[in-house]
Amino acid sequence: MNFSVLQEDRKTSARLGRLSTAHGAIDTPAFMPVGTLGPVKGIDPADLEQLGFGLMLNNAYHLYLRPGHKIIAEMGGLHRFTGWPGAILTDSGGFQIFSLAKLCKVSDEGVSFQSHLDGSTHFISPETAIEIEEALGADIMMAFDHCVALPAEKEVVRDAVRRTTLWAKRCQDSRRRTDQALFGIVQGGLDAELRVTSARDLVGLGFEGYAVGGLSVGESKAEMHAMLDVTVPELPTAKPRYLMGVGMPEDLIEGVARGIDLFDCVVPSRHGRTGSLFTSFGRVVIKQARYIRDEQPIDPACGCPVCARYSRAYLHHLYQVKEMLSSRLNTIHNLWYFAELMGQIRSAIAQGTLQSFRDEFYRSRAASDVSAIDVAEADIHRHARLD
Repeated sequence: MNFSVLQEDRKTSARLGRLSTAHGAIDTPAFMPVGTLGPVKGIDPADLEQLGFGLMLNNAYHLYLRPGHKIIAEMGGLHRFTGWPGAILTDSGGFQIFSLAKLCKVSDEGVSFQSHLDGSTHFISPETAIEIEEALGADIMMAFDHCVALPAEKEVVRDAVRRTTLWAKRCQDSRRRTDQALFGIVQGGLDAELRVTSARDLVGLGFEGYAVGGLSVGESKAEMHAMLDVTVPELPTAKPRYLMGVGMPEDLIEGVARGIDLFDCVVPSRHGRTGSLFTSFGRVVIKQARYIRDEQPIDPACGCPVCARYSRAYLHHLYQVKEMLSSRLNTIHNLWYFAELMGQIRSAIAQGTLQSFRDEFYRSRAASDVSAIDVAEADIHRHARLD
């Protein structure tokens, strides 16, 4: 993996970059769709290609539980197994273990836990996590980290930071393949001092990229931004920076302005399945009765194939009758929106107009009706990489 910074914004910390992998190059800032178990739910790999995505996320924890990393390795790795020709990043599963698994017991050696699927007992160490991710064959692997729930006592967060650094070093030492990049994950909760400590410790270990983890777990936007403001300046400018599990449109803009290059979240697909559709003017909740006779597309300004062909009335009908096509069309629309938004952000950086783009983004949504949004945002944030 190679990463180059091509241009920096003069008014913010945003930058344009190019991330090159064995499975293609990705222009950054970029958003990664989440295919927890392999696919983005209801979406074919060809759809993702046509929507313009070159990088997606799969989750090592879930794929370890089923079908099993050894089976995927026997099938030729994730790219061959899933039919996805683009680049893949695998989350090590630390977030899922601590948020989904039952009866976790954490020590410096690793984590023992019971599967959220069947209660079976498992143990994952940093060495095991790397073994799993190398078997899966992703282009980018994430180091095994200790993510704590918030709020938490400072000593609990401090211990998690110490353990994350310890595990990160063991992840590096256990690598066997040379064709995969490995990113370290900064932890530290909402404590600025611990965030800086974690970032500096990981930078000292020399990873190919760095992620900011442990956010979008229920904290306020202001708290998230404050943690990015103290963390990102500690990360190398020549390495990609990844904000994990964060993906509302305003989060992408604010993250980019603070120097983030990569994002992932289940927001486009989960919101699509629950009938919440992103538009240039806010969101449309398609199940609402107001759309039963509405002949307009979701967004008249949208160029996606769904808006080109279907009316709000038809999409309302599909949702009401629980037709599986509803989830597919809604997800395609939302993914198009996210791809288009990231393209607009990159263009604004290139033209030196990101700040005015940011201002216009908020102005266009100031009057939108968001009171009827029916998606549980807190649940999305708690399980930001389960889809």
